[in-house]
Amino acid sequence: MSSSNPTDPPKSSNLAVPVLVRRLPHFEGLTLPAYATEGAAGMDVLAAEDVTLEPGARHAVATGLALAIPSGFEIQVRPRSGLALKHGISVPNTPGTIDSDYRGELKVILINLGERAFEVRRGDRIAQLVLAPVVRASWLKVDELDATMRGEGGFGSTGTREVMPFDTPG
Repeated sequence: MSSSNPTDPPKSSNLAVPVLVRRLPHFEGLTLPAYATEGAAGMDVLAAEDVTLEPGARHAVATGLALAIPSGFEIQVRPRSGLALKHGISVPNTPGTIDSDYRGELKVILINLGERAFEVRRGDRIAQLVLAPVVRASWLKVDELDATMRGEGGFGSTGTREVMPFDTPG
């Protein structure tokens, strides 16, 4: 009989949500998005075309895939950290959202924030896809909002230096 140690972190769920995928003709020879490691949150998605991104340029890079994401979920498109750090390649609307009712080709908007042209080659890993649940909001109209210590301060209002921790119930 095995016992669990209360200090062990909880095991992650192996829940896999099925996402229908249609492979378009220009996907031929490529592999479906996949998790690179057991602990990876995002699946690497590949380019299905060759593109040269000049400095400052943007391009919606084809993946050759169309998806049917289950209702109640979205797929977030996120940059790959290595491309961002080494080459200045990013996703400008990070995270990009693929809605569950979109059925067109998944394209990844890339931007070159670097100083040199960057070659995207067919089969290159260009972004990460993260399946995420969606919680929908409803609006409740009020005349006043509750007061907080922060108030209307935004855009850097908390500064860049160490912040003193606030009291938490405990």
